[in-house]
Parts: sequence; structure tokens; C-alpha cells
Amino acid sequence: MAVLFEISITLVYSATILRFSGWGTWPFLGASFLVIMATSLVSGFLLTYGAADAAGSGIPQTKLAFWKDFGWMPWRLLVVKFIAGVLAIGGGASLGREGPSVQLSAAAASNFSALLGVAKTGRRRPAAAGAAAGLAAAFNTPLAAIAFVLEEILGDLNSTLLGGVVVAAVLGAVVVHAILGSHPAFDLVPLETTAWRAHALAPVAALLAALLGVCFQVCALGLRKRFRTTRLSAIPAWMRPACGALVTWALGSSVFLLTGRLGIFSVGYDDVTASLQGRLLGFVPLLLLVGKFAGTVFSYGSGGCGGVFAPSLFIGAMSGCLVQEAGRALGLPLTAEDQLLLSIIGMSSALGAVVRAPFTSILIVFEMTREFSLLPTLLVAGVISQALSRFILPHGFYEQVLADDGHVLSTMLPPRDLREWQGYPASAIANFQPIFAPSLDPAALRPILAEHAFLRFIHQPPDVSPTLILRDEAEKALAAGLPVPTHPLPVCLRNDSIQSVQNQLVGSAHGIVAVLDQPGGVAIGLLTLHDMLRAQQNLAAQSDQDG
Repeated sequence: MAVLFEISITLVYSATILRFSGWGTWPFLGASFLVIMATSLVSGFLLTYGAADAAGSGIPQTKLAFWKDFGWMPWRLLVVKFIAGVLAIGGGASLGREGPSVQLSAAAASNFSALLGVAKTGRRRPAAAGAAAGLAAAFNTPLAAIAFVLEEILGDLNSTLLGGVVVAAVLGAVVVHAILGSHPAFDLVPLETTAWRAHALAPVAALLAALLGVCFQVCALGLRKRFRTTRLSAIPAWMRPACGALVTWALGSSVFLLTGRLGIFSVGYDDVTASLQGRLLGFVPLLLLVGKFAGTVFSYGSGGCGGVFAPSLFIGAMSGCLVQEAGRALGLPLTAEDQLLLSIIGMSSALGAVVRAPFTSILIVFEMTREFSLLPTLLVAGVISQALSRFILPHGFYEQVLADDGHVLSTMLPPRDLREWQGYPASAIANFQPIFAPSLDPAALRPILAEHAFLRFIHQPPDVSPTLILRDEAEKALAAGLPVPTHPLPVCLRNDSIQSVQNQLVGSAHGIVAVLDQPGGVAIGLLTLHDMLRAQQNLAAQSDQDG
């Protein structure tokens, strides 16, 4: 799946943006504009009406599916992600293919296991294996794929799923070797000797790249939130990726006309290779850095379909080039090998600061370059990037995406035993995005019933305890012109223990408890027997796997 995804993106990109670059200025501008806008519009339509969870990189969604839905992902997600990703990235959007490869491969493995008779509650093992195989094939880096799944998806380096993850990553590498060859992701000049000056500048390159990685996360996720909560939310969801595509086209075209480089469009690995080979000099790395940074912020923040691995590596590589150019300006005689060292350090640092997976960020650059002599410097860069990222931001990129979408991380990382789970707060499994009925007036209640198919709604009048509305009773009352009846509703606070709340649920006539913001306050969420049972099943499944 990952190899097919990569080949498809390459074919689309080669037939469009890359081909247009040889047509001359005006033909290139016109043709590239039409392609990037058309592919973004089609991609946005598929994401909006086909599978909303296919938007973005796919790694947070994979982690959510792994812990919340036992690794189950629908076939529809697989189809939409593949088509939308190929169109968006191949058509020129400034995004990467590695995150989508993880989600696609995890979804493929999850669904294929269903054909072999694996129940929905047992899909975690194949989903984790698929994710490892996908990343190993996308980067040709099996060790980094193993580390990433353990660090980011499982969150446990001692997981009992390790065996399957290792085997899958090796198989992923075997497949990509058989189809695409065993060459590394980037062709480098041999790194035989590097001057002490380059090693002295390495921490500077690491700091700059990590800082840019942190800024990228803040800007990209900030714009993503603005598209959902400000005036930008008035733009139809299917049109939003086209907004990012428009900015990417303007930046990419400008940089191309000034430098002849196409790195702002699509993955941009050709320019990363050029930086590693010492072929980017003068102001070119700065233009590429600014263009890629802004293009990816708008491509991702507007809801595009693609990941942040490749842009992070691109930003880091250009950061190393800038440090090298600054060193030359100060009179330091730096060689092409020195620039290679600084660019690689920048790549590892930028990626580490964004994804917050230190072992992955070190191993992935090491495997892609296959330079054993870099390991000590990469380790230092990893420490610097992690320290800076964790000092400035509370969460990494993927954790922040989940938090912005209202997913509590503790619900995805189950406790180790029943007693610990019962001591968790109610907020760990509550739903904080319920549908409220603020008024019993028929004119206000009818649209809510028509728009939402739920059987129960919380009625929250001002300064009154919340009550419960049942759909069937409300519909009958509205049809007969009678007052809509309500029912008393048990309440709890978000910090009440699950053990205390489950007693209320068992004694509740309708199996639902309202979560209040404070004693005597207003309802901010709800907790149902379904939420409780799903969390218990999650705990049981985890216990079975650990056993």
C-alpha cells in the first residue's frame, strides 16, 4: 500500500508540476495553477463527504483508532485517503506522504485481518503491524519504523506487540527493496572527514531547526483551529484545502521563477538532496525555507490531506544550509561535507521537535543517509531538539491535534488494572461534545431533533439543573401540541472518580449522567453506560494482550 501510494504520487507529480516546469513562465504558471487548485478541490470534496478522518497526516487518527476503536478503521477511510492523498500531494500541495502511508497501511492491515476472521476488538495487533510496515516502506527505514510505532502509536517500548511490529517493519523494507531498490532516500556525497568547525556549529543548527519546528507546529495548528472557530469557518469545508493550495502555488511559483527550484511543491525531496550535496548556495536555502514553511502551514492548516514528516525534514535541511552560509559569511572555511553534516543535524532536530519521538528522529535520518559517523552528533541534536520543544510547548504535534479535536489522551492510554481505572476521573471517558437543547420551545427544539439522530438530549435552561429529553416523547408531544416532558438527570463533576459515577449510571433510569463544570453549575458533557462499557472493554482487551 505504501509503495503504491508513493508511486502514484510520483506519477501525478511528474505528469503535472514537474512536466510544466519545462514549458516556460506563463504556461507553467497557468497549468500549475489549474492543477493544484483542481486536485485540492477534488481532494477537499472527498475528505468532506467521504471520510473526514482522512484529512491531515493520518497519524493522530491512527493512534485514536488504535486505542479508542481497538484498531478498527473502515474501508471507506482507506479508499478516500489514498485517492485524496495522491491528488493533493501529487498535484503540488506542500505536504508529505509518510503520515498518510502509516494510516493507509494500518487501515489496510486492519481490514485485511477482518477477512481472516479477526474480530473488531482484536484489530490492534494488525493495525500496529500495518503502521510499522507502511513507514518502513515509505522511508526505507525499518528501524525507525519500529521506534516510531513504539514511541508514538503504542507509547510503550516494552509492548507485547513488539514482535509483530518488528516482523512487519522488516517485511515493509523487503517489499520496498524488491520494487524500488535498496538505495537510501537521499543520494549523498561521501562523508569522510568533517572539520571541527562543522561540529562546533552543529548545536546552532540543531537549535535553529528545532525552533523552526516548534514555530511550524504553532502556526500550522493555530491556522487549523482558526479555520474551525473564526470567520474562516464560513468557508465550506470542501473548499478550504484550495485556500492552502492557492498560497502554496503563489509561493512555489515565485520561488521557482527566482531560483529554478520546485521544492515548495509536493514532497520536495529533490531540493533536500541538493542541500545535502552542497548544491544550494547563497539566498536559495532561505527562499526555500520560507516558502516551504509558509506553504506547509497553509496546506496543513486549511485541512489538506498529507503529513508533516517531509516538510519537517525539508525545513531542517534548509536550516543547516543557512547555518553553513552564516559560517562562511563569518569567514569559516566550510566544505561540502560540513554542509552535509549541518543539514542532516537540522533534519533530525526539526523532525524531533515536531513529532516528539526522539529515537525515531535519530534513526530515520541515520537510516536514510546511512552515515554511521553521524550518530554521536545526531544524539546531541536529539537532546537539544527535545529539550527545546518540551520547554516551549506542552504537547507534540500529534498529541496537540488530538487535544484540539477534543480527545482526552488518557482515554487512549488505558490503565494497567481495574483499581487504577476506577480511580480515574469521569472526564477521562466522558463526552464533552454533546448536543444540548437550550429551550423546550417547539421552534427551537424541532431543528435539533431533525439535525441530530440521537435518542436523548440534555436540556440546560439558565440557572436550573439539567434535565433529560427523550426523542420519542418529544416527537409525540410536538406532534400533539403538548409540552415536551423532561426527566431528572443524575449529575457528577468532571473530577469525580469513575467508580462513584458508575454507581450513578447503574441506578439511573436512562443510563446517562450529566457532567457539571462545578457544583450546582451547568452541564459541559455527559457520560453514558455505552461510554462505561466501551472503556471497560478497552481495559479488558489491553489486559488480554498484556497477558
